[in-house]
Amino acid sequence: MKLTLLNRLLLLLTGLLAAYQIAVGIEGMATTAIVAYTVAFGVLLVAGLLLLILGLDVLESPVVVVLSTVIPLSLSLGLVWEYLPGIRSPYLVYVIVGFLAVLATRLRPLPSKVPVIVLALVHGIAGLTIFLLPVVFSLTGRATPGFALVGLGGALIGLGGLLLALLKAGRPLLPRQAILKILPGLLLLMTLAFVAGFAVA
Repeated sequence: MKLTLLNRLLLLLTGLLAAYQIAVGIEGMATTAIVAYTVAFGVLLVAGLLLLILGLDVLESPVVVVLSTVIPLSLSLGLVWEYLPGIRSPYLVYVIVGFLAVLATRLRPLPSKVPVIVLALVHGIAGLTIFLLPVVFSLTGRATPGFALVGLGGALIGLGGLLLALLKAGRPLLPRQAILKILPGLLLLMTLAFVAGFAVA
């Protein structure tokens, strides 16, 4: 699908926001959390540039699917490392195993449902972590109310992942053209919510 001028602008803004977050938006945290957030926003920046240069059809590439898995896994790892120190090690193991599982199911030909199920499980757990942790911490007063914006970003990344996963599974919620049309805007809103949420955390 050919990118419109508006979609190119939305993807460019997404990349600029991700670059800003890497450069100045991550400070005063544990080293592992900083690395996790930097990797997440770095991959988001690269993904945005790939979409901008190669178009939305690049989403069909298994490499892009694997790279896109890094974003929720790294973001959720950073959040767990900062706010749930009691489960740091088990969650780190989950992140590594989840990434390797997605990688394995994309590199080797398997029955069509297996890669989709693995991807849904890995993205689902990471997405729920990104959504629920900031919202719960904001509601219980353990973080500022604005930190819930990170949860909103988690909901948006989950929505985008769900739309793409169901599209690849052959059971799309929306027509392919509609999904690809709204994806750049969804990416920008997601990144904006993350950057704003982390700024007031």
